[in-house]
Amino acid sequence: RALDARAGGFTTKVHLGADGRCRPLSLIITPGQRADCTQFEPVLEKLRVPRIGPGRPRKKPDGLAADKEYSNGPCRDYLRRRGIRHTIPEKTDSQTARLRKGSRGGRPPAFDLERYKNRNTVERAINKLKHARAVATRYDKRGYAYLGTVTAAALVIWLRT
Repeated sequence: RALDARAGGFTTKVHLGADGRCRPLSLIITPGQRADCTQFEPVLEKLRVPRIGPGRPRKKPDGLAADKEYSNGPCRDYLRRRGIRHTIPEKTDSQTARLRKGSRGGRPPAFDLERYKNRNTVERAINKLKHARAVATRYDKRGYAYLGTVTAAALVIWLRT
C-alpha cells in the first residue's frame, strides 16, 4: 500500500538515491507516515551505478552523503558492512549521549563538510521529478501506478542528460 489517508488527504513518499548529476538511480514509493530511515537499505539495495564503458552496473557507490535522519546505528553499520564511504552528520542527541558516556562513548563519526555540501543533489533530483505534473500532484490512486509515473519522469531526466 503506497497511499496513506491523513487529515490532509492521501500522502505518499518517494525514497530515492541519486548520482552527482541529479539523476535518480533507485526509487521506492511508501505511504506518507513511513519513516525515511526504514527505506535506507532497500534504496541502496536497488541502487545500480552505470559504468561509462561496457560491463554491468556497479551495486556499490563510491561514496554517500545523507541527512541527519540516517545518522542511526543500523544505517551506519550497514554502510560499514558494505564498505561504502559515507558522510552523515551526527544528531545532537546522539552526540550528547556519546559525550555523557565519556571515554566509553567512543569516537565521533568522521564527517567531511566538503563532501556533505554535495548532498543537495538528491533534493535537486526530487525537484526535477516534480517538474512532471503527474508526480507533483499525485493523482494516481494505486501505488504501482504512481511508481510508474515517477519512473517515467526519471527516464525523462535520464534522456535529457
